Amino acid sequence: MNSPKNRWIKFAIWGTLYLLWVIWLGNYWWLLGLPVIFDLYITKKVHWAFWRKKNGKSNFILDWIDAIIFALVVAVFIRMFFYEAYVIPSSSMEKSMLVGDYLLVSKIAYGPRVPQTPLSVPLVHNTFMGGESYSTLIQNKYRRLKGFSKVKRGDIVVFGFPNGDTVLQERVTTNSGKVSLQVLPDDYYAKVRLNGREYVEKLYGPVVVRPVDKKDNYVKRCVALPGDTLNLVNGELFVNGVQRDSIEGLQMTYTIYTKGNPINSKVLEGMGIDTEEIFYDSTLPGYQYMSLTKGQAESIAKLGTVVEVRDNIDVYPPDFPDNPKLLFPFRGDYKWTRDNFGPLWVPAKGATVELTEENLPLYERIITAYEHNTLKSDSTGIYINGQRCSQYTFAQDYYFMLGDNRHNSLDSRYWGFVPEDHIVGTPAIIWFSSNKNKSFPSNIRWDRLFKLF
Repeated sequence: MNSPKNRWIKFAIWGTLYLLWVIWLGNYWWLLGLPVIFDLYITKKVHWAFWRKKNGKSNFILDWIDAIIFALVVAVFIRMFFYEAYVIPSSSMEKSMLVGDYLLVSKIAYGPRVPQTPLSVPLVHNTFMGGESYSTLIQNKYRRLKGFSKVKRGDIVVFGFPNGDTVLQERVTTNSGKVSLQVLPDDYYAKVRLNGREYVEKLYGPVVVRPVDKKDNYVKRCVALPGDTLNLVNGELFVNGVQRDSIEGLQMTYTIYTKGNPINSKVLEGMGIDTEEIFYDSTLPGYQYMSLTKGQAESIAKLGTVVEVRDNIDVYPPDFPDNPKLLFPFRGDYKWTRDNFGPLWVPAKGATVELTEENLPLYERIITAYEHNTLKSDSTGIYINGQRCSQYTFAQDYYFMLGDNRHNSLDSRYWGFVPEDHIVGTPAIIWFSSNKNKSFPSNIRWDRLFKLF
């Protein structure tokens, strides 16, 4: 029974929740929504359910429309400010996260970003029906609401791909002769550095330029915070001169030499090694690349058929497929590799750095792409927004991210720092996990279901 008392109770509950949300949002123009809630429950002067006849009888179809609209609004609200679904697409975070893990990512952990591109198809990220799912007609400035914590060293973080502002498209011709464009996951900037801009623009279709909140999302582990100095020495991570404790499940690649026969697949599976991702090379004989934890490598070395286990630590010059054009900061004179990298200082908001021709490659993308300045460098000096500069003060915090599967991860070693405004959140729970290489029901990883972080 919808008595006046019940209506006032409902208004009090929903009005209070709405008021708390407005305070959290920090934009008090949204207080104009309170009269709407008041009318919905108390005055009922406006016919908000315009698809129904006013004072019309209950109808099965219209009731379903009501329910769907309400569910859609709630789902969009939750996805925007609280939790978003995400699936692990690659092995870069094994063993912490596996391909086929379905996550709920908490946005409230670090505070959700106020939508910067609000005109978008509900419940999708950046693509819809073969095209972009959003309009850039309205673009808001970056603002983050208050969260429960800040990013910490060791956190697993979901963030927008830093190089994802420009995306390649491939021309696809159907059997009927129709040409369409398909977005590719390739790194546009890496392609340009390797092949030249003219060749890339000739080979591919027109590029897609995406705003910050519509970049593809990545998940990696934060290993260095704003103001930290990190260094990789023969694969070992040092932050501020201190060697960091090894992450449980951290993997490197090893070359395995055998006596002429492959290792029994059942033995490898018993060690937790995915046999679908390793290949026996009879010319070695053995396995050229096998991603292993230190414990797994030690166990394999004890097998009777194994002659040697050799770690694939990369010294300069970098091993194939890496080269100076792929490794940040894309200059051969730095002589960095994936395993011997740095020392590198991570920029912090408000910090000032002396700019030189030597360190400019470290910060030029920050200055131009992330903090939206013009930059020119020539024999006369460094010019920012037309002014000659010898220093630069950073406008936001930055982070350095690494994958736990160190030799099978595209991370900050390949594209540099992750800006604060790219941070999405952190995994909260694995609600489902499936192994694509197995059939139902053995494909379900029951031990990973509802795993909390």
